[in-house]
Amino acid sequence: MVIHDRLLRVLAYSRLQRHADPARVETILDRETPDRLRALFDAHGVTAQLTGSEEPFFVAGDADHGVTGRMVVAVRSGRELMGSVWVACSEPLDEPARNALAEGAHTVALHLLRSQASADLERQVESELVFRLLEGSADSGTAASKLGLPQGGLRVIALQASVGAERDAALLLAFDRATTGFGWSRPGRSALAGNTIYTVLPAGPASTARRWVTGLTAALPEHVTVLAGISGAAEVADLAAARQEADECLALHETSPGSAPPAYDESWDDILLQRLRTAARAGRTPTRGPVAELRRHDRAHGTDYLATLRAWLEAQGDPAEAGERLGVHENTVRYRLRKMAEITTLPLDDARKRLAMMIELAAADIP
Repeated sequence: MVIHDRLLRVLAYSRLQRHADPARVETILDRETPDRLRALFDAHGVTAQLTGSEEPFFVAGDADHGVTGRMVVAVRSGRELMGSVWVACSEPLDEPARNALAEGAHTVALHLLRSQASADLERQVESELVFRLLEGSADSGTAASKLGLPQGGLRVIALQASVGAERDAALLLAFDRATTGFGWSRPGRSALAGNTIYTVLPAGPASTARRWVTGLTAALPEHVTVLAGISGAAEVADLAAARQEADECLALHETSPGSAPPAYDESWDDILLQRLRTAARAGRTPTRGPVAELRRHDRAHGTDYLATLRAWLEAQGDPAEAGERLGVHENTVRYRLRKMAEITTLPLDDARKRLAMMIELAAADIP
């Protein structure tokens, strides 16, 4: 016998599984029904029957999928489907056994209700304590102790999950996975705010936090997209700032979802440039000055003066290296600089203005 929740994850199973079929063994080891078996059961109408029926029903075996027969009954609280009970058998059970199975499902429902109430209360308490940490409350040290977290070496992970444009179902499933298990069995403590899950994790190196994200992602269906950002290592008193770092890293991950989740201490330069680009998109860059005037000239005449300026600045004034970056001769770079100086005031001998021009080019994301 195996008891599943409504998402076909394994909640419990009987100890006598020596003669279990391959599908049952795989399900128990994975702690959830594999996708190929879900498709098979959907094709047999199992999902529809669980949704609409309270009576036990028989699911025929399928040798190609390593499945023997099953008697299945829904576990309900009122009209709400909470899970199901699956009993291996080669043929439909007789009437007394079917009645016993249906009665057993009522007992399972009571246990699931108690477990759910306890888990929901624990999640609520945990979330409140996590928010106190992330908001930098005066008693954050006490909150960390209640959560079983150390006072230092912590990272904040900001995570979002979605299936296409649909966020709610995937996000709730991810939050459920992040908060499943007793405190000692999972290192992080999590809270859900809007469309983002925040997890405070004891993690020295960023790789530890990435492994946590990878583990959570692996526990979700394959079609779920997960984006995450990881703060730098922080003390309890600095977790409010760490949350902002995690949010910014999450926004950075949105621009390259196929890459590993960025960590602030490794990606601070990209974060800074992202802030500058955000300011630029809001129209907070100069509309006059050498960069703006060269940009207008490039657009009007098809020249490459902005790219030349950037290459020269990055080469620290070496026309040969700038030429290599651009794929042109160094004399071409010198010629372009002379022509640029005729178009605008080009203060290449002023260190502060060179720095300002590099920042403006980076903010505008000029290649």
